[in-house]
Amino acid sequence: MSMQNTATLVVNNLQTQFTTRAGLVKAVDQVSFSINRGEIMGLVGESGSGKSMTGYSIMGLIDTPGKIVGGEILLHGSDLRGLPAEAMRKIRGNRIAMIFQDPMMTLNPVLRIDTQMVEAVRAHQDVSRMVAHEMAREALVRVGIPAPDERLEAYPHQFSGGMRQRVAIAIALLNKPDLIICDEPTTALDVTIQGQILYEMQKLCRESGTALIWITHDLSVVAGLADTVSVMYAGRIVESGTVQQVLEQPRHPYTHGLIASAPSRNPRGQPLQQIPGMTPSLLNLPQGCAFRTRCTYASAECEHTPELRAVEQRMLRCYHPLHARVTEAVQ
Repeated sequence: MSMQNTATLVVNNLQTQFTTRAGLVKAVDQVSFSINRGEIMGLVGESGSGKSMTGYSIMGLIDTPGKIVGGEILLHGSDLRGLPAEAMRKIRGNRIAMIFQDPMMTLNPVLRIDTQMVEAVRAHQDVSRMVAHEMAREALVRVGIPAPDERLEAYPHQFSGGMRQRVAIAIALLNKPDLIICDEPTTALDVTIQGQILYEMQKLCRESGTALIWITHDLSVVAGLADTVSVMYAGRIVESGTVQQVLEQPRHPYTHGLIASAPSRNPRGQPLQQIPGMTPSLLNLPQGCAFRTRCTYASAECEHTPELRAVEQRMLRCYHPLHARVTEAVQ
């Protein structure tokens, strides 16, 4: 990858596997991408596609029976995979942070918000409690929380779900990390709060140079938020490029199917377009391209696993990429 020197994060051939009674699950299989300073990447896929596991792998949050068995995770050129647990703990929450779908994975229910935020600052920065408290207050203001002084003295159960998620986001922003990974953090929020948080995240990346991975199944969020997008299917990235390239002229049949099945793409009163079949189990993937059993373009060649290769300034894992004339039908 040519961007290795300038990129905040480079992931090369990442492989994360889980050993289960039923067999080996390749949750993340040869995933590669890079993100530059201040860039926002959308990581898109259905449930079970491996997008969240990719995020957890980068954070070093994979536990038994899971294991990262291959690849590199380079933060500013240094591989996070080889770090001892204590060194990784110092990086986590400081140089890389994660915002989860459920804010209570971040918040301790029995501690006041100010206690939690001050501890998050002082764990990584040598500042006084008073300075840390002021930083916590500023972070709450940044995510649009009214009356921040009152809110700092409250407990998580005194907040609505949306307000709790804002606090979790504020905690992630506290140490101005180089990279933030967001795992569908606005799914449970109403549209107006979601819009405000997306705007705040974009602003943060522009102003501070933080790189952002936004994990979601919602293409409409990615369209308005991200610079680049990587589409995952059955543990692998099948297409990646700029948001404009991938969403306006998808080349992989799966990406094309995802976009074509969006309600806004379908005529009013007509049945929604659907991708035929079901997502295969990661325990029992078809040989070769995992999408071939659902793909109308599949051939005998697809029984061999396609490599991720450069096609028209994007990365694509497909033997039969679609052409503009096919994709214009869903514009």
